Amino acid sequence: MAFKKLINNKILSLFSVLMLSGTSMVMAADATTAAAPGSDSAPSVWPGVSYYVLLFLVVCFAVGIIGKILQVYDLTLKLQRKKGIKWNNIMGALCLAFLIVGLAGVYWSFSVQGSMILPEAASLHGKTIDSMFWTTFGITVVVFIGTQILLFSFAFVYRSSDKRKAYYLPHNNTIEKIWTVAPAIVLTVLVIFGFFTWRSITNTVDAKGEPASINIDLTGHQFAWEVRYPGKDGKLGMKNYKLVSGSNKVGVDFKDRNSLDDLNADTIVLPVNKSVRLNIIAQDVIHSVYMPNFRLQMNAVPGLPTFFKFTPTITTADMRNRLDKTDFEYHLYCNKICGGSHYNMQKIVRVVTEAEYQDWLSHQKPYLNDALRKELKMADATQPQQSGVQNRLAFNN
Repeated sequence: MAFKKLINNKILSLFSVLMLSGTSMVMAADATTAAAPGSDSAPSVWPGVSYYVLLFLVVCFAVGIIGKILQVYDLTLKLQRKKGIKWNNIMGALCLAFLIVGLAGVYWSFSVQGSMILPEAASLHGKTIDSMFWTTFGITVVVFIGTQILLFSFAFVYRSSDKRKAYYLPHNNTIEKIWTVAPAIVLTVLVIFGFFTWRSITNTVDAKGEPASINIDLTGHQFAWEVRYPGKDGKLGMKNYKLVSGSNKVGVDFKDRNSLDDLNADTIVLPVNKSVRLNIIAQDVIHSVYMPNFRLQMNAVPGLPTFFKFTPTITTADMRNRLDKTDFEYHLYCNKICGGSHYNMQKIVRVVTEAEYQDWLSHQKPYLNDALRKELKMADATQPQQSGVQNRLAFNN
């Protein structure tokens, strides 16, 4: 009797602590979500980290209490010389319950997060990348769900029992060959497709019979992208990091006469179905050129120029019609957390027809603006002996 009374007191104490913890959690949530007196602001939708930490601790505490209660009950049965709890049956049932809850979670994830997936790829190589993604995803999902069903079902069906003995299977060559060869074939096919796709993206030479790629210069720095287009000559001028200044943000070298007609742009405008080459570099820390709708990402590394070639296939206007979103825009983001104002590193990317592209180009301002002209003239006046500066200013005469 004394033992049973002690156990009952312990259980009551644990339930009391649980109730107090639950009350504290609710009060904390109310304090977090309630608006201040006299304030017009609406209560916060997300309770805060502390609420979920408390909720997690209470759930763990509740599971611990249930376990202790079952242990006490099992010990009581044994003291009464009765059969104790069949823990194998409980663990098997928990495995089955975990499987059901897990499959429900997978279904919920597909139904809710599935609607947030990107629309169709808007570039030529993006279609191949999507095909590889869905192939990999489909195989992975089938294998994952299949193995989890087998794992937890076997744990339930073949749980320990006095009526049968376990069969020990130390080795099976056929099974090992299947699960080694099959993944190897699938991975080899995916790697080959990925290799040819990547080669087309990073090919330094345009294919024979195709028009030359449009070169666009992208320079990243904290916290903006600088965009430079070639002028009528179709060639970008050289850059030199030593020439970077307040007016010459990317360090264009005007010794190279190809740079004299380069254009400065705030928006990236691309002609549809034309090959585009993005010449990418960073001036300070690592950034990343990321255009999700084109399935495009390439790091911008200080001192290491990189590039990415792609062909946009869907105009902005066409994508707006397909998505039924009149305000849709393609975007360029930075996909590296590069500092406190990382979120500012984005630009609108617009895909248009060839005629619209040529019209847009004709309205862009030259990179060599008045402030830069003035700066170069000042340098020429103060350092007349430097022929390099004089060469840069020769176009003014």
